[in-house]
Parts: sequence; C-alpha cells; structure tokens
Amino acid sequence: MIETLERYALQTQTIALEWITSPAAYAQFGLLVGAYLLAVVVSAWARPRVDRFVRPEVENHTSFANVRRFTLLFLPLLLPLLAYAFTAVGEQVTRSIFGSGAVIALGKRIFVFLAVRRVVNDIITDPFLKTLGRYVALPIAGIYVLGLLDPVLAILATNGIAMGKINFSFLAIARALVAGSVLFWLGRWSADHGTNYIRAQETIRVPTRELAAKAFELGIFAVVGLVLLNIMGLDLSALALLGGAVGVGLGFGLQKIASNFISGIILLLEGQATVGDFVELDGGESGTIIKMGARATILETFDGKWIVVPNEDFIISRITNWSDAGSGNRYEVEFSVSYDTDINLIPKLITEAVKKHPAVLLDPEEPDCELRGFGDSGVDFGVEFWVEGIDDGKNKYTSEVRFLIWNALKAADIEIPFPQREVRYRDGHKPV
Repeated sequence: MIETLERYALQTQTIALEWITSPAAYAQFGLLVGAYLLAVVVSAWARPRVDRFVRPEVENHTSFANVRRFTLLFLPLLLPLLAYAFTAVGEQVTRSIFGSGAVIALGKRIFVFLAVRRVVNDIITDPFLKTLGRYVALPIAGIYVLGLLDPVLAILATNGIAMGKINFSFLAIARALVAGSVLFWLGRWSADHGTNYIRAQETIRVPTRELAAKAFELGIFAVVGLVLLNIMGLDLSALALLGGAVGVGLGFGLQKIASNFISGIILLLEGQATVGDFVELDGGESGTIIKMGARATILETFDGKWIVVPNEDFIISRITNWSDAGSGNRYEVEFSVSYDTDINLIPKLITEAVKKHPAVLLDPEEPDCELRGFGDSGVDFGVEFWVEGIDDGKNKYTSEVRFLIWNALKAADIEIPFPQREVRYRDGHKPV
C-alpha cells in the first residue's frame, strides 16, 4: 500500500510540473474560469425565470402541480450543471487545438463534486438520505475528483472474504450495504405511501383494505430483497444448503411468529375484527383496534394505553366485538318509583323522554320500558335503548339517559324512593 501511495504521489508531482510548464494547461485553466463565470451569469438570469414558469399556483394541488413543485427542488443544480456543460464544450476546443484536455477533465470532475454536494446539502431533506450522502456520496465524489475511483474499485474488487463456496469481495460488501440501505429506505417509503393510499379507498371494505395493504407491503420488501441479492451477485444455488439448515432451525424457533402471521391473514380475510372496532378480550381488557400488524394487533384503551395482542389470541380465544361492521349496541338503565305512583303512566313517560336523546336509535327497536319487580323501597323499572357506539370514553349514553329519566320524573311530580328503615322500641324504653 505504501508503494502504491508513493507511485501515485510521484505521478501527481509529474502531472503538476507538466501543468505548470505547459501553455496548454494555462489555456485550459482560463477556459475553466470562463466556463464557470459564464455559468454563474446564465444561472442568475435563468433561475428566476425557470422558477416563475414551473412553479404552480399555491391553491393548485393536482398531481401535475406536485410534479412541478418537485422539479423546482433541483434548481440549485443549475449552476454546476451549466458549468459542466460549458466546460465540456471547452474541452473539445482545447483537445482540437492542443491535443490535451487533462485540466479540463479535472474541472469537469470538480463540477460533478459540486453538483453532488448541492444535492446532499440543498436538495435532500430526509435525515437518513442526508447522512448517507455526507458519509458515502461525498467521499466517493472526492475520490472521483482525484482520479482514484477506478484504482480504489479495483482494489476492493480483488480483495474480500471467503465463506466456504461463497466469496464476498469488499466491493460487493460495500455495494450491498449502500444499495441495501437505499433499497430498504425506498421500500419503506413506497410501502408507507402505498398502504396509506390503499387504506384511503373508502369504497373497499376495511378488512379487504387491510389485507391488500399487508400484501402490498410484503410484496415491496420481497422485491427489495431479490434486487439486493442480484446487486450483490450472489449465487442463490450456493445458498440453498445453508438456507435449508437455517429454515429447519427457524421452523422450530418461529412457530409462534408463523402462527400469529397466519392468524392475522385469517382475521383480515374473515373481517370478524378490523381497524376501528371496539373489542373486549377474554381476560377483561378492552380497547379500539388501531393497527393490525403481521404479528400482533394493537388496541388503544380509553385512557390512552396500548395493548399489544398476538393475532393468535383472536383465533383461539373468545373476543367480544362491540362494533362489528358498525352495528348498534343495546344498553339499559334501571330506576325505581314510589309505591304511591300510578305505574301505568311510567312506560310511556320514560320512553318518550329517552327518545329525545339524539343518539338513541329507533331501529332495530325503540326504547322499551319494562316493569322489573317490586322492591323494598319502591317499584323497580328498567329502560332498554339502542345506540350506535360504545358507552365509554367520550360517549356517556347511560349517564345522559339517567338525566332524562330524572328530569321526566321530576316534571311529572313522581317521587324517586330511597331506602328507609322503621325503628320500634319495646316496652316504651329507648335502648341505651
């Protein structure tokens, strides 16, 4: 390596001496400076005009308008690209006159570096891609400017790591790391946008949307994996034996994961529970389904807690779904009236009062007031009513119905009894 560095240092010294003593080199330097200044002038003139021509109206949010906004992100590249183009024209001129264009070629590589730097600093906004650009793209562009990219690639390609019949060169490893990072980021981005688009299609049933979203996400990452293996140049037949051994081990170790995955697919296909449903588990926990993953389903309780439930539990356990397909739920409120009350008036009075609640449904049944029994302190009644939703969290159906019953009884001057006890003294003496 030291000898290689010494050789490159000697070559650099020789080239520098040639440039210092060569009139053609000075001419090329002059063309570089002229090309850059011309690019600055043209860029300053063209950039505001291109911006006005391409930028859509603020209220325009069509797909074509979004493409135009995306195009404007690349305006910072106008200056280095113009400088590169003008320099390329100057290179043809110098090669035709002097038969040499090494300085011009160096200038072109410098403008390429400036273009990459503009992309990393001014165009890319995603934190992951910006980090990848700073620590991968910019160093590669710097090596390219020095003219050492091909030798470095050759060294990385001829050295590597051997694992049995599989050989990994350092170039393949580096390419796999970079390409894998970009591909999985792109896959994650595509999966997120694709699943959001699928879930936004309200004309499709929720279980079908969830199943399609999961299938799309799995398909994206399957394609990413195959593309990555192809980029690495791996012989898939050499991985067959290793894959078989690993598959047997995973088959025993990941039975639960496979069971949960298949259970999740069954849930999405049958649609017995889906996102937005309020469910009660066999253990007593309850909450709204906010996400159905490949391994588990997430419930959110009314106090903001998340409950992670394995998908298998929805198959092998008894789950109560309070909002399946948006069906209504029936609740009841019990109350009592005094024995002095004409109880024949109570059913109509209470049902009319409960009907006034805006959330109470008349279908499948209207509110129904029933005589439940004769208690110690009063006559016991109960009113049943249907509502669309869950009586918890933001909804206070039973509480509001109790208010309606109270107000209706008070307005009719009907007494609501409370427990009373009669105490008698024997022999006319009070107890001590």
